[in-house]
Amino acid sequence: MNDVVEQIPALRAYSRVLCKSTPEAEDLVQETLLRAIEYADSFCPGTNLRAWLFTIMRNRFLTNCRKAAREHTGGADCVSTQARVEASQEWHIQAMELHRTLRHMPGHYRDAIILVGAFGESYLDAARILDCDIGTIKSRVNRARRMLREALDPAL
Repeated sequence: MNDVVEQIPALRAYSRVLCKSTPEAEDLVQETLLRAIEYADSFCPGTNLRAWLFTIMRNRFLTNCRKAAREHTGGADCVSTQARVEASQEWHIQAMELHRTLRHMPGHYRDAIILVGAFGESYLDAARILDCDIGTIKSRVNRARRMLREALDPAL
């Protein structure tokens, strides 16, 4: 076992020659050591340990290369090619402010602005639903819009 540990610096050097990056090289050394432990019974004492370990490393490297050639990662399934979505936090905060403003608004203004502004009802249909004149609905919607504008954009 000590003989194998003594060969680790040479294995690291050889793996850096084979691999493109340091993390890949370190992974290859680990895979080589795992294979050496797994197949330790196939090593013939008295033969060149370094050559045996280098053979394992080279074979493992070639196997990884063949496997990588078959696996086309980063193609159509890659997330980086998808359209980026803007963060929704700002919209969430604005929606919370809108809900808070609507909750604190007098009920008759809130009902009018929701019917006309959110549900898209006509002023005439909103007047029928709320059982009041069309002029009253127009006035309530106008006042509700002003309240929303003042609450949501204090710079105005």
